[in-house]
Amino acid sequence: MAGPRVVIIGAGVVGAALADELSARGWTEVTVVDQGPLPATGGSSSHAPGLVFQTNSSKTMTELARYTVEKFSSLDVDGEPCFLQVGGLEVATTPERLTELHRRHGWITAWGVEARLLTPAECVAQHPLLDPDRVLGGLLVPTDGIAKAVLAVEAQLRRAGARGVRCLARHEVLDILREDGRVTGVRTDRGEIPADVVVCCAGIWGPRIARMAGMNLPLTPLAHQLAWTGPIPALAGQKEEAVRPILRHQDADLYYRDRFDGLGIGFYGHRPMPVAADDILPFDDAATMPSVLKFTEDDFTDAWTETTSLLPATQDAAIEEGVNGLFSFTTDNFPLLGESPDLKGFWVAEAVWVTHSAGVGRAVAEWLVDGHCSSFDLHECDVNRFEPHQLAPEYVLTRDCRNFVEVYDILHPLQPSGDPRPIRTSPFHPRQQAHGAYFLEANGWERPHWYEANARLVEGRDIPTPNDWAARHWSPIVGAEAQITRETVAMYDMTALKRLEVTGPGAAAFLERLCTGKVAKSVGSVTYTLLLGHDGGIRSDITVARLAPDRFQVGANGNLDLDWFRRHLPADGTVQVRDLTPGTCCVGLWGPLAREVLQPLTDDDFSNDGLKYFRAGHTYLGSVPVTAMRLSYVGELGWELYTTADQGLKLWDTLWRAAEPLGGVVAGRGAFNSLRLEKGYRSFGTDMTYEHDPYEAGVAFAVKPDKGDFIGRGALERRRADVRRRLTCLTIDDPRSVVMGKEPVYDGPRAVGHVTSAAYGYTIGKGIAYAWLPAELAVPGTALEIGYFDRRVPAVVAEEPLFDPAMSRLRG
Repeated sequence: MAGPRVVIIGAGVVGAALADELSARGWTEVTVVDQGPLPATGGSSSHAPGLVFQTNSSKTMTELARYTVEKFSSLDVDGEPCFLQVGGLEVATTPERLTELHRRHGWITAWGVEARLLTPAECVAQHPLLDPDRVLGGLLVPTDGIAKAVLAVEAQLRRAGARGVRCLARHEVLDILREDGRVTGVRTDRGEIPADVVVCCAGIWGPRIARMAGMNLPLTPLAHQLAWTGPIPALAGQKEEAVRPILRHQDADLYYRDRFDGLGIGFYGHRPMPVAADDILPFDDAATMPSVLKFTEDDFTDAWTETTSLLPATQDAAIEEGVNGLFSFTTDNFPLLGESPDLKGFWVAEAVWVTHSAGVGRAVAEWLVDGHCSSFDLHECDVNRFEPHQLAPEYVLTRDCRNFVEVYDILHPLQPSGDPRPIRTSPFHPRQQAHGAYFLEANGWERPHWYEANARLVEGRDIPTPNDWAARHWSPIVGAEAQITRETVAMYDMTALKRLEVTGPGAAAFLERLCTGKVAKSVGSVTYTLLLGHDGGIRSDITVARLAPDRFQVGANGNLDLDWFRRHLPADGTVQVRDLTPGTCCVGLWGPLAREVLQPLTDDDFSNDGLKYFRAGHTYLGSVPVTAMRLSYVGELGWELYTTADQGLKLWDTLWRAAEPLGGVVAGRGAFNSLRLEKGYRSFGTDMTYEHDPYEAGVAFAVKPDKGDFIGRGALERRRADVRRRLTCLTIDDPRSVVMGKEPVYDGPRAVGHVTSAAYGYTIGKGIAYAWLPAELAVPGTALEIGYFDRRVPAVVAEEPLFDPAMSRLRG
């Protein structure tokens, strides 16, 4: 036996996969417990239709699904396969959906999975039940298929059992045991089981189990309709369970799978039917199984009408059985993976469907055994990613129900989030409303994308209109605001930027240990630096301002940075970390006239010598106390100006009165994004993530080899000599061919990478796209193409930055 004592709660596809993956890595002192019988425990896995569609806008989710396909394809139970690789076909019955299928083809191609677009005739050839007059085209992924979930559970538990893993059926978990902030085991209705690590894989019961550990899990079980037809005469004689591809008719919120001479029909077009985890029946009290509720026939009426239209042969059959089956939904459609922030050793692997189950099992096993996940970038899935308001029960229920409704909708990358809104507003919000701000949401904050008050400034400017897709949630005002920022001065609301305060006698040493750059410098210094994982991958890029000998302000990317800091705090109490964001606000004042706005408002010296680039200082602007940091994310002279929330409106008004006579404007995120790409500034989570290192991402300047040790240093030194890909700047001449991100990049017929961030550069007069490419192609002048819906957009690798490479405007 080896490894720590592990208890896995839940023996569905996730728990079984984790037990298999952990034991394969040498952790064999593992116990799997479930309240139900094995292998059909009564959770979502026991009734899941098993459709595995790998196409996803998230690279990580596609990779988790791809591993699931690969693993399940190799599993069987006594010769019966666990995966039927019949392929996956999505069909379009409207022009809008056909366009969307081209976008989805771009995603799956960018992520390296084989797929092809089909004509209507080819769709019917793949699935002869389709009405050829209804179908406009389709997307086929040959490696998709049907996962036999219960068989996959049995196969993986058998493998784990052969390595020494215990599997205990009919053991209901009643409590999580703990001592001194660490998990010590679980208490079941049959006794206690000691443990060093407990992993909650309880699925729809996850919120109840997590609550036993003091953890608020933002997950909602929602009922989803699944029906089965009786025999369809056109399929008479079919002896194999499945021969046609699994089929998605997303225009009507439907999917289909074979079952011998009948069909299974899944429907998302009905009203949301949430169920509280505490209201799910015990196994023995459920009529069929706990995750299966009574079928509500009235909710399925539209589904059956549309089915008989799309698949006319079903008119000769009838629905014989159906269920309202419970599945887990989250507020952002990603799983919940990771360790509790408050109880060491308590982990969750929740909100995972069969599609991604084996991938998640591998990811969490690597995370537990190695201390990090090497196979997948999990920043989108980390359970600690949420802001406090995102854990509120009302928020979770509302957003989860909305995600159910939108599960097959065509969603734009800038699609405004729904209720509850607004949630977080900066002190500047009333003035922004008065200027006609078009708000989008950022971490719950209402953040202006542009201001209608600036519409008059568009006249006389060369601001091209992008293609129809890129023109959604866009206005030519974006271009005017970007150009005026470079000409005069603009005010940007930067309040949504997360701000952390690190204090105490050990603060400097603590930050030196976490950061790749030297941050323990003179008071007033500001440093752009990186946080690395133990594998040398980029966890975040941050700014660290030393405001006092034992006080630092950190410009972070989100709650995962706060969680990372807290997990590495010294045990001696010499360092404290707190989130300043709710009680503070920030204006970015940028442009060549920024100093002319600022200097008359203060007695302190804001000349080039008085407050140099990447320096910070305290001042008063009029009557407002401000922390001023001379840095800029748009490539222009200026400052980030911070004050407390109660003084925020006064700060805004003070700056606006000084800026407006100089031709200054208020500007939004649309202009900001264009300007930062012209300057080549990276965005964590979009341009670079955990899977990338500083040398690949073009931020090696933030690594200071001559400083002391820091987390990830050894791994980073090993990665330095083997740079095979690079984040690369591409430019596009056609102003209408602005792309949006996540599109494939082609070298001739071969897909070689994918776009991360993109925008039109209103200063340089070209489209800009940053993309991950093989290092040998990341050479200025290389001609490539970007796959954008149904066409190829010519692009050229460019030297970066595209604007002000000498940095003269920033340092002036």
